[in-house]
Amino acid sequence: MTATTADVWLPFPAEEIDGLPEGLNYLLWDGEPDFPGDPADCAYYVVPYMKGPEVAVRPLASMSAVQVVQTLSAGIDHVEPGLGLLPEGVRLCNARGVHEASTAELALALVLASLRGFPGFVHGQDAEEWRSGFYPALADKSVLIVGYGSIGSAVEDRLAPFECARVARVARSARTTARGPVHALDDLPALLPRADVVILTTPLNPSTQGLVDADFLAAMPDGALLVNIARGGVVDTEALLSELESGRLRAALDVTDPEPLPAGHPLWHAPHVLITPHVGGSTSAFEPRAKRLLAAQLTRFAAGEPLRNVVRTTG
Repeated sequence: MTATTADVWLPFPAEEIDGLPEGLNYLLWDGEPDFPGDPADCAYYVVPYMKGPEVAVRPLASMSAVQVVQTLSAGIDHVEPGLGLLPEGVRLCNARGVHEASTAELALALVLASLRGFPGFVHGQDAEEWRSGFYPALADKSVLIVGYGSIGSAVEDRLAPFECARVARVARSARTTARGPVHALDDLPALLPRADVVILTTPLNPSTQGLVDADFLAAMPDGALLVNIARGGVVDTEALLSELESGRLRAALDVTDPEPLPAGHPLWHAPHVLITPHVGGSTSAFEPRAKRLLAAQLTRFAAGEPLRNVVRTTG
């Protein structure tokens, strides 16, 4: 199968995406029970967005000729369970460049809302109570970003005007950036005790599953704020609950484990926690950026040029 005779499965109607190359057979599939065609004929599979792992991997076992699996998320953990079903040489691409702005906006919103006591103000409004007082500011705080990729960098862009005392950065391996050093994960024990705010932006993979465990949390100073805009599985929920219920730490979570958080789960009503329902990337900025990415990627695919955002190749 050549690119010019290939089926492409898209979660948007092709006519809504400006700049798609001609010569490809575009089929619409956004996770519905029925497939739009034979999965064996699909060469480029764009994974439906925010439909969960079961939908994401459902056609993969039959995609014997697929060449590219393209997610519309920054993370790829939702398709990982199906990658072993694919033939050798399939390129897996993520959506780098689509979610940075929206997710970084939410990170900053969670930090400010938590520090300045917005949840209490909302409850006060509901109860018609005037809850004045002094609240922590982001100014003069020390912030630690764990997972310094494109989203972590975008978070720091938005922290810049807020007069933080210090911003430290951690990634899988150490390196130097224009803003300063990026520390390795092994440096966390030395960095955590100095962090007033810890923002998690790391992908979920075997090295980060449960990274924020009891020891990680115990190393954070009293009163510190944990913000998770990464994946729920990065945090040990039971360990976090213990710290929240003791009143020692605070948290703002866009993602949880389990997710969606079921009714009756103790995290809903734990003290000092703000929860949003995994909305970091689902904003008005998503669709136009996702469509631009797909047009650019498929133009490269049709021309036989190297694709961008290749995370790994199967085999």
